[in-house]
Amino acid sequence: MSAPANYALELKDLRKSFGKTEIIRGVNLAIKPGERVAVIGPNGAGKSTLFNLISGRFEASSGDVLLNGTRINGKKPYEINRLGLSRSFQITNIFPKLSVFENLRCSVLWSLGYRYTFLKFLSGLHDANQRAQELMEMIKLDKKRDVLAMNLTYAEQRALEIGITIGGGAGVILLDEPTAGMSKSETSRFITLIKEVTEGKTLLTVEHDMGVVFGLADKIAVVVYGEVLAFDTPDAVRANARVQEAYLGSSVAEQQAGGH
Repeated sequence: MSAPANYALELKDLRKSFGKTEIIRGVNLAIKPGERVAVIGPNGAGKSTLFNLISGRFEASSGDVLLNGTRINGKKPYEINRLGLSRSFQITNIFPKLSVFENLRCSVLWSLGYRYTFLKFLSGLHDANQRAQELMEMIKLDKKRDVLAMNLTYAEQRALEIGITIGGGAGVILLDEPTAGMSKSETSRFITLIKEVTEGKTLLTVEHDMGVVFGLADKIAVVVYGEVLAFDTPDAVRANARVQEAYLGSSVAEQQAGGH
């Protein structure tokens, strides 16, 4: 029997080139089970490319991606998902003409063992219905049970997408700019929601809002020009002169002055 993996997600000398242009330049990153890690960096740093490599949308030019010790390079996104990794996107990705409850029920079917069968009425799948109900309460949308997803507010749609993302029971969650486009009050509530729904899970998130980053992450990976400039605790990253010069700059000084 093999020993449990030391890391939930590990990137080893990961590289990605498009033609002659190298976008990801030898990224090494090791994330422990249950850690919350934020990936930050300037526009064009390679953050989205990194997410696409991890989730299988892009194939790496070289290097390895390990999920709980298993190499997942070359696998399709749905295969990686079934191995325990799920992601959300910058653009909200939901079923607009299904209700909140129906969206969530769809997300749990595969993890509960329901495959490509249309012989059963969904209303009779008591375990799927119960799990969808639990998710709906978890993301605070139980009062919107029968509302079509297209009629939710933007923040509610993002919350629904989080519910769908965790619905399959994945232990590693990737969130791509989860609070983009939200007001300050919505963002504050959303940070609390993310903490609650990812409790006990491993979280990797790309985020531009430094308030979100420092309020959510156990560790921060700073990516600049396709390389990891720093990977450390928020306080250590905040104090890192190279990071301040390369990316954070005055925004950190302002936050320090404000006592955040």
